[in-house]
Amino acid sequence: MRTQGETSTGRAAVVLLSGGLDSATVLACARARGFACYALSVDYGQRHSAELSAARRVAVALGAVEHRIITTDAGSIGGSALTDESIAVPESRGDGIPVTYVPARNTLLLALALGWAEVLDARDLFIGVNAVDYSGYPDCRPEFIEAFQTLANLATKAGVEGTRFRVHAPLLELSKAEIIRQGTGFGIDYGMTVSCYQADEAGRACGRCDACRLRRAGFEAAGLVDPTRYAAG
Repeated sequence: MRTQGETSTGRAAVVLLSGGLDSATVLACARARGFACYALSVDYGQRHSAELSAARRVAVALGAVEHRIITTDAGSIGGSALTDESIAVPESRGDGIPVTYVPARNTLLLALALGWAEVLDARDLFIGVNAVDYSGYPDCRPEFIEAFQTLANLATKAGVEGTRFRVHAPLLELSKAEIIRQGTGFGIDYGMTVSCYQADEAGRACGRCDACRLRRAGFEAAGLVDPTRYAAG
């Protein structure tokens, strides 16, 4: 007899899947831990759809039980270079929280994942936030993950009835190089992922934005060939 939230392939978990390097690693990590993974991507009004196409590829390649793309419109409130094309994507790191921060994005994404998890009778959420090689986003810190887990158990029928949700952030304390080495050990082809903030329609990276610099430096530090496709010029 199966226990609550268990499928024929393991305990169900919802994994946030952006199509980038980190989220692909998290999906592989969740599968390696024995979870039956339900991948969730969100079209929130980001600059390009290349990462969503990448998410579709990753979900299939890494054996997600199901992959859903939910559409919302964070772009309608603006405030980020990733959703407002009138704000330029910076190509050098400045001080403070950069303009590529999307207001409350991870709160929104985790809330959607939480809702689907409750419907699936799943109690585990996975997200690829990282507090080491990151751009200074407040919703990538361990304090945020802990706070959202508390919220999840207060704000849901399942939580009130005594079943505890857990938010897993397995990459939280890893460097980009460590993430890449771990994913390579899982057999991930990182060439199918897209991390660039301003990738073109074919998914080719600009090579200049913060996400591209962190990714390239990660492969260099890991001593591995960077399979990223870069746009010419």
